[in-house]
Amino acid sequence: MASVIQLLQAEALLWCHGFGYLKSMALQCAIKLRIPNAIHRSGGTASLPELHAAIPVAASKRPCLSRIMTFLAASGIFGVETPANGEVTGDVRYSLTAASRLFINDDDDGDASSGRTCLSPLILLFFTPLHFMASQRLAEWLIKGEEDAVAASAAETTPFAMAHGAGFYDFVSRDAAFGACFDAAMRSDSRFVSEILVRECGEVFAGVASLVDAGGGDGTTAMAIARAFPHVRCSVLELPHVVDAAAAAGSTVEFVAGDMLEFIPPAELVLKTLG
Repeated sequence: MASVIQLLQAEALLWCHGFGYLKSMALQCAIKLRIPNAIHRSGGTASLPELHAAIPVAASKRPCLSRIMTFLAASGIFGVETPANGEVTGDVRYSLTAASRLFINDDDDGDASSGRTCLSPLILLFFTPLHFMASQRLAEWLIKGEEDAVAASAAETTPFAMAHGAGFYDFVSRDAAFGACFDAAMRSDSRFVSEILVRECGEVFAGVASLVDAGGGDGTTAMAIARAFPHVRCSVLELPHVVDAAAAAGSTVEFVAGDMLEFIPPAELVLKTLG
């Protein structure tokens, strides 16, 4: 039989699981308030009074910001610098970690034109209510057999489709707001990955004359490769509506309309990215 200590520890574990989503919501809050930007603009560290002055938090709710910052620091999103004597006082300053530096964007419009990689759009996509609604259908989806799914709706092949009546990518294409959120997320992730790819994996492209990025979104990754390795002829295979938008915006790579599940244009190297 479990001891009292074991029972209390078990209950504490359940509390942690029950409110585990608050980590995600606290991070979402920090991104939306641009707290990483505020710390960056304060020279890399910021006290609570400096954050109060930099971000639009109501005066009556400033104590809550303190709790959020403490929570995120304990989660490793922010660092904490204490006075030299080691005492935790009002002089505590919050600093950026490797993770929170990825949310810095000096352009208030969210444009990455400053050259800084910012993953805020990607992480905000993870926090969309659509995903949470889909996750709440997981048990129901597991219980329903294949024959039930066919009888009910062919769209209910995933928890997301069960919750929203369409598969993820169908929903992306039919819902303009979510589609824009998804495109921004994939663009930020592609920019981040492509910077590392061209810097650290150049030997992969040595002697390669042609490359196709299957499902390459707006061509962010393919264009980065084309700029870094001009000898590689780069193309992007995407769905027709994505190709139409890319063509309207202009691009330095070739776009091919199609479904990668049906065909992939011939090339010496095939790349599969998220966006």
